[in-house]
Amino acid sequence: MKYLIVGLGNIGPEYELTRHNIGFLTLDRIADKQGAQFETLKLAMKAEFKHKGRQIHLIKPTTYMNLSGKAVNYWMQELKIPKENILVITDDIAIPFGKLRMRAKGSAAGHNGLKNIEDLTGGQNYARLKFGVGNDFHKGQQVDYVLSPFTQQQFDELPFLMDKAADMVLGFSTIGINRTMSEFND
Repeated sequence: MKYLIVGLGNIGPEYELTRHNIGFLTLDRIADKQGAQFETLKLAMKAEFKHKGRQIHLIKPTTYMNLSGKAVNYWMQELKIPKENILVITDDIAIPFGKLRMRAKGSAAGHNGLKNIEDLTGGQNYARLKFGVGNDFHKGQQVDYVLSPFTQQQFDELPFLMDKAADMVLGFSTIGINRTMSEFND
């Protein structure tokens, strides 16, 4: 069984520790824990490892957030991974910081990276792990907020939250999405 885990984010040092890059940060944490190394390949930085007989492929699209579907579609086809074995990790401003929610499918809810994935892979029927980043911004300041760094207090909590997200990723690939959601969703 093969799985494709996609962390959404933007390439470049100016975006590295921003809220919008939580997908990249989480995949970095997973790769470190699994002893996997990222290499730059077509449309993405990619790493892979085995876990309980599953082959898990991690990708961080190098297309920038709003064109993430291009990388997801390419690697889904290249690795011959069915859509039900794809999990996208993304930031979500509608969820308070510190909360993680896995969903089997759903709308893009205004998230351009998710919208592009839907457009290029044929719909909303792919799993996503939404990482709550909160919505502590004034009207019209959403872009500035997600492209700004976490607060120090939030940054201090990130290792614990990313470890929980890593456990959810491994659960998705071993016990399935329904059991993972019932065990981990806040």
